[in-house]
Amino acid sequence: MDLQSELLKSIWYAFTSLDVEQSGKVSKSQLKVLSHNLYTALNIPHDPVALEEHFKDNNNGPVSNQGYMPYLNKYILAKATEGTFSKETFDELCWTLTSKKNCKPSIQQGLCSQKDCFKLFCLFNLLSEDRYPLVIIQPELEYLLKKISSAMSLEWDGTLLEELLSQNVTLEDGMSVWEFLEHLSAGQLLHVESKEAFSLAVDDVFMEMYHNIIKKGYLLKKGHVRRNWQERWFVLKPSSVTYYVNEDLKEKKGEILLEESSVVENLPDKEGRRCLFCVKTPVRTYEMSASNVKQRVDWVQAMQTALRLRAEGKSSLHQELKLSRRKQRETLQRSQSNQSSHSEPIAVEAPQHSAPEKQGETESLEQHIESIIQKQREVEAKRKEEEKQEREKQQAIQRDLERQLEEAKEAKEKMTATFTAMEKEVQQQKKRIHELELTQVKLEEALNAQIHDRLEEDRIRQELERQLAEEQKKLAELLLHQSQLETLAVRSQEDSSTTTPHISQQTEESSQHSTEEVPVHESTSTATPPNIQQPEESGQHNTERELLNQSTTTQMLKHWKIQLNRLMKPITPGDKVEHLPVKPTCPRQGQALTSTEFIAKVQTGISPEKGNGYNPSPTQEEEEQGS
Repeated sequence: MDLQSELLKSIWYAFTSLDVEQSGKVSKSQLKVLSHNLYTALNIPHDPVALEEHFKDNNNGPVSNQGYMPYLNKYILAKATEGTFSKETFDELCWTLTSKKNCKPSIQQGLCSQKDCFKLFCLFNLLSEDRYPLVIIQPELEYLLKKISSAMSLEWDGTLLEELLSQNVTLEDGMSVWEFLEHLSAGQLLHVESKEAFSLAVDDVFMEMYHNIIKKGYLLKKGHVRRNWQERWFVLKPSSVTYYVNEDLKEKKGEILLEESSVVENLPDKEGRRCLFCVKTPVRTYEMSASNVKQRVDWVQAMQTALRLRAEGKSSLHQELKLSRRKQRETLQRSQSNQSSHSEPIAVEAPQHSAPEKQGETESLEQHIESIIQKQREVEAKRKEEEKQEREKQQAIQRDLERQLEEAKEAKEKMTATFTAMEKEVQQQKKRIHELELTQVKLEEALNAQIHDRLEEDRIRQELERQLAEEQKKLAELLLHQSQLETLAVRSQEDSSTTTPHISQQTEESSQHSTEEVPVHESTSTATPPNIQQPEESGQHNTERELLNQSTTTQMLKHWKIQLNRLMKPITPGDKVEHLPVKPTCPRQGQALTSTEFIAKVQTGISPEKGNGYNPSPTQEEEEQGS
């Protein structure tokens, strides 16, 4: 069936929907609106003057279907070009116009939704007879119902259709689209378990028959640039093979244009891939991999069918199947008519022939009828066998799919359990890592504190070693000074021991001299005793001073030994030693004294405390005595 005949079926529904009075005529204003919509849907430049010029001699009333057809063929259908418009959009326009008038509310309230009704309307027009009013005969209706049942993975039961035809004899000549939708939505043609499954089945059959999809499914395709294998959703049509990212058809990845020179071939297994085949075009070669051998055989046969249709110039596989079924019916009808025509002459000429000739003709006729019946039986048996094989094939596929579904469910459950365990383990590991991080921070803090304490201990130890060295140096100087003081003390004792006899001798001489000269020198005797007592007092004073210095020195020595013993105390790790207290009299607060400062401190510390004016340097009298 050509494009104009297909378009005319939908236009016929739109035209009859405008005939409200069912008189077979439509007003020119309504035809203008319809024509404008048809121009828009078919993507044809609109010509508003053509309609007026065509009907300028017929202004008395509405235009009939016969009067509108010349204009429709000349200005609309003749300009329509396949591929320049969307046929689905065009059919949807006509469906919208006719469904408002003819589609009953009970249809959409039943099994069929609004979208399902539109898709079934398109399928009905595809399989309907080429006569008006449009009807679908019983063989084509059975074919459509079987396709829908097969899409639902169910076996079609023809008892419902037989019961419906037995109840309504008028439906045997054909069924209109509104009767078809009404009985199907009421569940009088199919056993349907759920509306969702029915909608999916109708959509699959619609995509296959209306959009001329020969086959669709997932295949692995080898890339042209990166040469890697990617899973793609392939859609095979008579003129092309289109592949998408997935089956929602939203992201198209490429298209293979099939030409007369294109070839489909099987390939040997390679690169770890099995069930390989390729499509060779003049542009490039496309390599693909099926899931199993059966899928590869199906795809190769489907692509060869598409190439055959392309070579024969046919655009639809189901149109070809429809024509072949129609030819078979016509052949069967001609054979039946021939049988009836042969039986009539035999009945007329029977009296004229003799009994043997009549018997021979009767036998030949019976043999001919028997052969026809036998052939019919063979065809029927073959058809039943094919249906049985197809049913077994579908059942095997269904069982395989159910098994794969169960395996997928089990794998999903295992994967979910594995993911749950892994997630739990990940949470535990995260918790453990967090604890380890906290422990690491604490250990780093403790290590930093220990390093700080160790550095502080080293600094204190170095400070103590420095102080100890200074104190040892001071002790050495102190011992040296003590030895000097002892030497001075011994020397002063020796000097005092030598001075005392000399003084006593002078005293005796002076006493004798005074007794002799008492009468003569009275004033002199009175002044002599102070002079005699002065050296003795000075010697005692020097002795006491030396003894006091010695005792003071001894006390200072003990004091420094005590401090030295404190400094010699062992230093334990982490021990924080406080600084030694410094007397306020020390010239340097918190610092060590040099040897000269220490001597000056001792000298200035002894004299003020005793008030005796001690000076370590020799006195003038000692210098005089030494001289």
